Amino acid sequence: MPHHHHKGRKFETFVYNILNNPSKKIFVIIATLLALVGSIMMLPTKTVVARMLPGKSANTFNVYVTTPAGSSIEETQKVSQCVIDHLIKEKEVTDIESFYAQGAPLDYAGLVKGSALKQGERFAEIVVNLTDKHERAEKSFTMVHRLRPQIKDACGNIIKGTTIAFIEMPSGPPTLASIAVEVYGLHNNEVLQIAQDVAKILKATPKLVDVDIMSETPYDKYQLVPLKDKIAKSGLSVEQVNNILYLAFKGMNVAVKNTIELNDQVGIFISLSKDSKTLSNQGLRTLRAKLSSLYLMNKKGMMVPLTEIVDIVKIKSTPTIYHKDLRTMVNVTAETDMESQVYPLLEAREKMIEYFQSHGFEVKKAPGISTYMFDLTLINQKTGHEFLLRWDGEMKVTLDTFRDLGAAFIAALILIYLLLVIYYKSFAISGIVLAGSFLSIIGVIVGHWVADLFTVDVFFLTATSLIGFIALMGISSRNSLLLIDFAKSLMEEKGIEKRHAIAIASATRAKPIMLTAIAIILGSALLASDPVFGGLGVALISGTVAAVIVSLIFIPVLMDNTKAI
Repeated sequence: MPHHHHKGRKFETFVYNILNNPSKKIFVIIATLLALVGSIMMLPTKTVVARMLPGKSANTFNVYVTTPAGSSIEETQKVSQCVIDHLIKEKEVTDIESFYAQGAPLDYAGLVKGSALKQGERFAEIVVNLTDKHERAEKSFTMVHRLRPQIKDACGNIIKGTTIAFIEMPSGPPTLASIAVEVYGLHNNEVLQIAQDVAKILKATPKLVDVDIMSETPYDKYQLVPLKDKIAKSGLSVEQVNNILYLAFKGMNVAVKNTIELNDQVGIFISLSKDSKTLSNQGLRTLRAKLSSLYLMNKKGMMVPLTEIVDIVKIKSTPTIYHKDLRTMVNVTAETDMESQVYPLLEAREKMIEYFQSHGFEVKKAPGISTYMFDLTLINQKTGHEFLLRWDGEMKVTLDTFRDLGAAFIAALILIYLLLVIYYKSFAISGIVLAGSFLSIIGVIVGHWVADLFTVDVFFLTATSLIGFIALMGISSRNSLLLIDFAKSLMEEKGIEKRHAIAIASATRAKPIMLTAIAIILGSALLASDPVFGGLGVALISGTVAAVIVSLIFIPVLMDNTKAI
């Protein structure tokens, strides 16, 4: 047996002793399998949490205030002012802009959250700008996490039914919300009722916040109908009546002034003072009283009170009806608070199945693993009407990404395997190489768990972590290849006995494998602190460490047990 320098010699003896002792070999195999099972179990037990992308600290966030349908601008302002009063106390807030009865100028989040569509007195958007993220200790998402419950407690009940939502700049693909449940059906009232039930369940699910239904509940309003016969008999015209109503409630252009500078006519706009224009409350009597104080003069110079010639009719408002793919739909949205979307979704879905089954619906689940595998079909057992609950939002993007990356990973495995089979003409050897590279998953998951212990916020297993895992496949399978080739050539050319050859190969390759590993670890260390690509860095670092241990100890044991070598 050729002598190597001292260190290599020690490791060579170490490997050789393991190979010669059947109980040590069994121990290595069992320990490796336990590590594999243990690390994979960290996902269902939530020791390591999966999410598309973690939160990213930004210099701004928005607050969306929506008062119930039929609220006045004054009521919306009252709630918004309360929110602003709370935000102003924060020392990291530099300035705040508020926009009433419309959306804020479009930003990255607003594009998908439908800010451009907001019109009406019940909407307000507040844009909050913070000091630069590099100079402030508290991250923006931690700040939102802290302020959200405080502000909701203080301002949420000023007007019953108000929703106050905190919107952060998305770090990944912009989506309508972390979790969006689309309720489809042909019967609007029932769809709305189901949406309200879904919202109730989401509100009761821990870690879900800002639950909102994207639709209006119908409210009462009054229509003023001019009575044409009476107007004609009083010697007035319908136009006169319309004008005074406009003037009384809105204001209007009554004349124009010619200007020399602009070479144009400028309208003269008249409206009543605020006190006489607004109603003190929303009752029918107040409206009657206001109308009875308005008089019109007819051609004979007589004053006719408006109440005589205008009828007041109470009607229900018509809510906006949303469609998607030509089907009526109501969206129920919810945000997750510094948490992955997948776990609250599964919990809420279980509760929904129970709830609807006990309330006279037959619940069918979507068949098979697909993009819509969490969908639920509800069939009302009395009427036979069918409704669909479809999950969307960031949650769906997460599942799609993980599914696609998983598929890419399996494809990579199969291709590597086929190439190796062609090269070695042996299924067993190719299997060893693959086993070695697949086991780097132990390192990846354990690495995320360790990273989570050392970071203040939750360290998620993200989409970039999976990319790192796929990249590791090539690196770790190369280690095993070199070992196998080296051992084979020692046996063929020098006629060294199999176990010795494997031990020498491991000892000789240990140094180059270590050097490659250190290069990867140092290179990835720069990535590890990045909020989005941190997962990739951690996966490469910890996966490489695992791959080194596996290829130097576990692979030799497998090599010893195959006849092909």
